[in-house]
Amino acid sequence: MLIGRVDTDAGTLTVRLDNGGGFVPIEDPYAAFAAGRAAQDVGDAVQGTLVAPAMPTVIVGIAQNGPAHASPVQAWLKAPRTVIGPSAHVALRRDAGTTVAEAEVAVVIGRDTTGLTAENAHEYVLGLTAVNDLSSPDRTASDPRNFESKAGIGYTPLGPVIDTAVSIDDDLAMALVVDGVRVAETSAGRLPSGIRGALAYVARWLPLGPGDVVMTGAPFSAAPIAPGAVVEVVVGGMTLRTLTS
Repeated sequence: MLIGRVDTDAGTLTVRLDNGGGFVPIEDPYAAFAAGRAAQDVGDAVQGTLVAPAMPTVIVGIAQNGPAHASPVQAWLKAPRTVIGPSAHVALRRDAGTTVAEAEVAVVIGRDTTGLTAENAHEYVLGLTAVNDLSSPDRTASDPRNFESKAGIGYTPLGPVIDTAVSIDDDLAMALVVDGVRVAETSAGRLPSGIRGALAYVARWLPLGPGDVVMTGAPFSAAPIAPGAVVEVVVGGMTLRTLTS
């Protein structure tokens, strides 16, 4: 199932995408997940605009999980207030050096992660989506804790939907496209630390809950961008588009 959230005349609704690309309202997918079943339809198809498919209370970024890292997995926190949806606009910071776009697989948690291990991690995951972890890496020289380098209004584009059919074990193809040019191509299988291990590490220190997001890292999928760039993050069959200025 492809789960999204759409802004409509009746407010923001949780929907599934039907085969024709329409939006069909569904019940709370997290309650359904906790009950061990797929979310059921609760109304007729609606018209609207896709927004971020999840509204996390916690966003965890996985550190030391790119091409230059061989150390054990680590993590850091990013502000949920930075989340925006597909085709949204971001004004890039001018006071933080070069901006880098990072194409990543984002894991959307389905239920409380107490008891999560590497072996059973799939039992806690509602689905996967795409995320663009916009960053200002020049700031790490003076701020190694990643607060400044990961801050910025709209610096976490997320979406366009949550795919519940893909697995955390799938070697999902990933790409970063800037102004129509593929500047990076890779796959989730190139993450030095796999998704299962990353989730187990996070759950050991911090319990997550429904709708929380874990960004799994950028394995050869990052590139600098300039204001005005149109950035697309491709994860499996999903494409997350972001406009910048």
